[in-house]
Amino acid sequence: MTVADRAMTQLESWPNLISGSPRCAAGRAFGTSGHDIVHFHSDDAADLHLTHAAVHRLLPHLQHSTAVRVHPGSSWITVLLDCDADVALLLTLISVALKEHDRAGGDPLPEGPSTFCDWQPQAVPPPRAGASAALRHRRVPAAWKAVGRFIPHGR
Repeated sequence: MTVADRAMTQLESWPNLISGSPRCAAGRAFGTSGHDIVHFHSDDAADLHLTHAAVHRLLPHLQHSTAVRVHPGSSWITVLLDCDADVALLLTLISVALKEHDRAGGDPLPEGPSTFCDWQPQAVPPPRAGASAALRHRRVPAAWKAVGRFIPHGR
């Protein structure tokens, strides 16, 4: 069972969340009526829809987390799922997102009636003569993922 599977198993027991297909049509989503809250596009990350206000309010804390990627100008953040602590962080942030969406009372959020995540499958560049970085990246994705957790993002 992957870390994402463990997170989804816990979310299935939340009475106020509905499971289904995300509006971006890739993976699995959990949300409330009218709002997608979290999308699982892969086994090692989840995209979470906070509001712009919540992202701005939590930004100092989010930037210090190695598991969170903040997308400038977006109300969506990405949580990298590598261990149980990341699942706990994701569940906490989902609680924040639910409160933000409840605050709107089912009405469209200030940033628009339906904000979609901007997830797109990552294309692997074709190998170039003399440049084997793409090949190395495909051979050791776990190592690149680990290195990415040590590099500060979102600043």
